[in-house]
Amino acid sequence: MTTKMAINAKDIFRNQHRLIRFIEQSIRLCSNQSLNAAQQQKLQQQQQKHQLDTDFKITKSITSQLSTAAPEPIVHDADVGQQFSAASLSVRLATPQQLQPKPDNDEELGFGKLFTDHMLKIYYHKSLGGWQKPEITPLENLVMHPAAKVLHYAVELFEGMKAYRGVDGKIRIFRPDMNMHRMNLAAKRSGLPTFEGEEFIKCLCRLLSIDSEWVPHTEAASLYIRPTLIGIDPTLGVAASDSALLYTILSPVGSYFKSDSTGAVSLLADPAYTRAWPGGAGNRKMGSNYAPTINVQKEASRKGLQQVLWLYGDDHQLTEVGTMNIFMFFVNEKGEKELRTPPLNGLILPGITRDSILALARQWGQFKVTEEIFTMPDITRLLNEGRLLELFGTGTACVVSPINRISYLGQDLYIPTMEQEKPIHETIRETLMDIQYGKVEHPWAVTIE
Repeated sequence: MTTKMAINAKDIFRNQHRLIRFIEQSIRLCSNQSLNAAQQQKLQQQQQKHQLDTDFKITKSITSQLSTAAPEPIVHDADVGQQFSAASLSVRLATPQQLQPKPDNDEELGFGKLFTDHMLKIYYHKSLGGWQKPEITPLENLVMHPAAKVLHYAVELFEGMKAYRGVDGKIRIFRPDMNMHRMNLAAKRSGLPTFEGEEFIKCLCRLLSIDSEWVPHTEAASLYIRPTLIGIDPTLGVAASDSALLYTILSPVGSYFKSDSTGAVSLLADPAYTRAWPGGAGNRKMGSNYAPTINVQKEASRKGLQQVLWLYGDDHQLTEVGTMNIFMFFVNEKGEKELRTPPLNGLILPGITRDSILALARQWGQFKVTEEIFTMPDITRLLNEGRLLELFGTGTACVVSPINRISYLGQDLYIPTMEQEKPIHETIRETLMDIQYGKVEHPWAVTIE
């Protein structure tokens, strides 16, 4: 091989990842021309549907009376120290050898099994004045001391968000300010340092722009965003961590829950197990809330059921479904249709999807909307009286998941969720996805520039 040929070969190998990216984008662009035409036609049909169906019209103005759309700013403790700024973000791109394998088919993605090329990392060291400069790096393993507090005392928390590729090709995230507020509340509860949510969102947007081609080109999938905050102080002893790591990884995902052929899930409701209790941290998104649920989930699976319905108290209050909030649609004592979900009393996670559904339903004004406790005896009574219409779970991972059966104290309760002519859970799901995928303009959907 001549010297000139060797140099050319070296250039080719150095730039092969760029060539691969260019080819991938070209293929996607060509295949998407027909897809975009079909999506435009579908968009026109959706717009006609919204014009005809004025009962459930989406409006852009969501007032504070309807939703916690603008969370109160987090007040940082005096000893947190300096905050990080997105302006000081540094980027180290992956080499060809560090690029991750991409999925062959976006339509058949599982959940959380594949990860993108890059991640966001921000260190905190109290001894160095507080938060350090944020950096985007290739996806890589974390290195920490074996005495790190996250490994011994579960000093950690996380969030669940998604990025959606809209019908117009733009990438959007859904109400990220709510996630940042909830994450900071969990940080305070865990003795971890709080941070400026707006600056973190800017860093996330940069990460998403770098790995934008990982956002699936279908409405059947999305890019899951997992911000995580862990205590890495290398000292034993139950105390606040003076060092921490705030990082984010990205994963293209499909459906989270396995359902039956109708799309609905069945539940195990066993009052012997409790997920959360008053005064605890069940309303915070911490890993310590999830590990104890795994064995109960296994029991549900052994009985041929998909998820666990978590109950609380002697009256068997419904709290959450697996990792979801729960809603009940029924006919109340006055003969009115009513949508009800448990209140934020410390036993449940304040879900962003939950908050959004309450806001939309109140804005529609087509039925009564309440946040009140309801119990398994209430479910049984409403079923017997023919007044229970639908039960469904809600969350970032699943959006809306209908429920059709509950195994409770040795009996199977069949819920008529899928038997309704115009089920409200479908209207809610379609409305939220229309916002998330850019079919309608809405302030909840933040576009990645």
